[in-house]
Amino acid sequence: MEDKSVIEVQNLKAYYVLKSVGKSTVTEIKAVDGVSLYVGRNEILGIAGESGCGKSTLIKAMYGLITPPLTVIEGSIIYNSLFEDNETVDLVKFNKNELNRVWWKYVSYIPQSSMNVLNPVRRIKDQFLDIVKSSYGDIGERDALNMLVEHIDRMGLPREVITSFPHQLSGGMKQRVVIALATIFKPRVIFADEPTTALDVVIQRGIIQLLSRIQRELNNTLVVVTHDMGVHAQIASRLAIMYAGKVIELGAAYDIFGNPLHPYTKYLISSLPKIGDKSRKVSIPGKPPSLRNPPSGCRFHPRCPYAMDECRLTEPSMMEVEHGHYVACHLYWRR
Repeated sequence: MEDKSVIEVQNLKAYYVLKSVGKSTVTEIKAVDGVSLYVGRNEILGIAGESGCGKSTLIKAMYGLITPPLTVIEGSIIYNSLFEDNETVDLVKFNKNELNRVWWKYVSYIPQSSMNVLNPVRRIKDQFLDIVKSSYGDIGERDALNMLVEHIDRMGLPREVITSFPHQLSGGMKQRVVIALATIFKPRVIFADEPTTALDVVIQRGIIQLLSRIQRELNNTLVVVTHDMGVHAQIASRLAIMYAGKVIELGAAYDIFGNPLHPYTKYLISSLPKIGDKSRKVSIPGKPPSLRNPPSGCRFHPRCPYAMDECRLTEPSMMEVEHGHYVACHLYWRR
């Protein structure tokens, strides 16, 4: 791991453990299965991959949102000098009270389909005030409202948003409001799960620009999950590519887009439209495996055109092919 990392994920196994009613049968969905990566201080880390590969589960675990049936089976999530006491802590060991003390103030989370998380029967102002008062119990309503107005102005949102109900706002405006909720205390780390999903391309661009501006102004760390490689190309400084619960490639976004190493990554990037390119786009063959019973060896081998016997039998470990550019693929170990 890097010395300048703010978060270190070490061999994390976060499974959905499902028990059949009235039976002793236990099913484990291996959504995150032995992931190790670091998040650099003040960077934008993108996490990419097809739907169902474990991206959202990974950032939920990194945020500490671990509730049954999601269970951490093994591993640690180390936060380095992030909180007031500057101690190094393992978030996996935090209880609910400890998590409540760090959520919003230090670490914040923008959930998937976040525009739908707003309470439809309460004005935006009241939802903001609930968060402010829960974190600063002794703050007066006038001071809390002033904090809210200043933050809304700083975010570039019209003030009439404050007195609106969610149904009076467009999808893009609701997404901006949720981002404003998540950043009101200037957290040091923000996790964003599919922040541009279900928005048209013009609104998507505005959301990307807003997240980038917040990261620059707060000089904080942003972790963005999306299956849209075009979004990562615009915002991410570094990329982690996930497949079937594993990180299979990790490196600077410039390096991964310029020279993708893993066959799966190459498929993801080749699907992006390019100006003047009229060639037919080829989708990834086959379909993602079940995370209940993933394939042996390299989990991509049933879909990989370069699969060898070794790929079917042995799981490849990460290797550094170029400086800071890692891949888990037997093609590189054989060189």
